[in-house]
Amino acid sequence: MSTYVEDLFSLAGRTALVTGASSGIGRQMALALASAGAEVVLVARREDRLANVAGAITDGGGRAYALPADLGQCDEVARVAAAAAEPYDTPDILVNAAGVNPRLPADEVSWDIWDATLHLNLSVPFFLARELIPGMQAKGGGNIINIASLQSFRAFADSAPYGASKSGVVQLTRAMAEAWSDAGIVANAIVPGFFPTEMTESVFEDADKVEHHTGMTAVGRIGKMTDLDGATVFLASRAAAYVTGQVLPVDGGYSAK
Repeated sequence: MSTYVEDLFSLAGRTALVTGASSGIGRQMALALASAGAEVVLVARREDRLANVAGAITDGGGRAYALPADLGQCDEVARVAAAAAEPYDTPDILVNAAGVNPRLPADEVSWDIWDATLHLNLSVPFFLARELIPGMQAKGGGNIINIASLQSFRAFADSAPYGASKSGVVQLTRAMAEAWSDAGIVANAIVPGFFPTEMTESVFEDADKVEHHTGMTAVGRIGKMTDLDGATVFLASRAAAYVTGQVLPVDGGYSAK
């Protein structure tokens, strides 16, 4: 027999759309949502990687649908929002995990690189959420999870476009909360610390950088991907119904020091 608390955190009967689901943080969050009972629509460019994630979910008894898309193209946003309702139900959970960090010195950043970074990291989360809002309203509410960054609050070398976009994600999350929370749609952001992903590969190839970032945490270690699971399920669940416009660091205390 389920308990009240189990029901609060259960995602059974819910549909989640996860962008950037083919690898890294997006992949891990998709796995966590599926484990909590959600049907998951996986969005990313790389079809083979998406198929692998979908297979991992279905092998574990969950339900997942791969929806390949290049969200760098503006017209793909509306297509993804419409197609996401076809395999299961209208999504009432949205995870905006797709992102890019070109890692270039400031004087090497071109207009095209700047625009592409802000488009994927900041514009897509807003416009994709806006496409999904009517469906969430019809279902009586929803949960939006954005991915902010340590760079939302502090500068790192060679990351001007990324830092600017992720700073914007924090304010975008608050704006989403202000716009849609009265309809039962809560919007929050996770701030990941350092996790071993494709985006941070160059960091983890440098032993001195790993040592530095490990020392910057309060817990004394770099993040394991599963460290994201609890925050993901919480912010996607009914347990977070009165939590909105907030930013939750999952960084081992990095931002506390």
